[in-house]
Amino acid sequence: MMKQIEIIHTRTIFDRRISESSRFQLKETRLRYERYDGTMSDEIVRLNLERGDSAAVLIHNQAKDVLLFTEQFRYPTYEKGPGWMLEVTAGMVDEGENPAETMRRELQEEIGYQVQSLQKISTFYVSPGGTSERIHLFYASVTDSDRTGKGGGLAREGEDIRTVALSVDEAIKMVESGEICDAKTMIAVQWLQLNRAKLRGNTEA
Repeated sequence: MMKQIEIIHTRTIFDRRISESSRFQLKETRLRYERYDGTMSDEIVRLNLERGDSAAVLIHNQAKDVLLFTEQFRYPTYEKGPGWMLEVTAGMVDEGENPAETMRRELQEEIGYQVQSLQKISTFYVSPGGTSERIHLFYASVTDSDRTGKGGGLAREGEDIRTVALSVDEAIKMVESGEICDAKTMIAVQWLQLNRAKLRGNTEA
């Protein structure tokens, strides 16, 4: 059940476009909200990082039982982690696009594949305490013939992307060991682990 929200004031305190598809906007809002006992809270201040929604897709060559990932440098992970991250293909949803259109564009740019169909896995918030960004996560089955380009990302956006092929079993083990530590990728691999038998059945039918 939706509760009452009173927005007192909102202001943008940071707004910067980093690349064609990446914009960071930080907003500060003063508000009150209805508590569980029915009373209104005191006035509080909250910050919200707005950078739009993103989309991601787990690419699976079912004939080979192999998953295709991207590997690239991710500066925000550098000081606390590996710097170079193994991930599912992903990108920001541009204005006027729907998430499926985003994924078809990103697949061509990053790993050079086209897909016939996208199966929706889930839509989830990245970090609801600080950002409004949602990820629209998909699954797609491909064959070798679906590769129509070399991928690698866009040089004008500073991208240098490597395609990494892993067996499904190897990917599951890397999630379990923590070698794969990107949340959307972990969710995608674990979804496949849960639905693997069903997907095999659909292929054989």
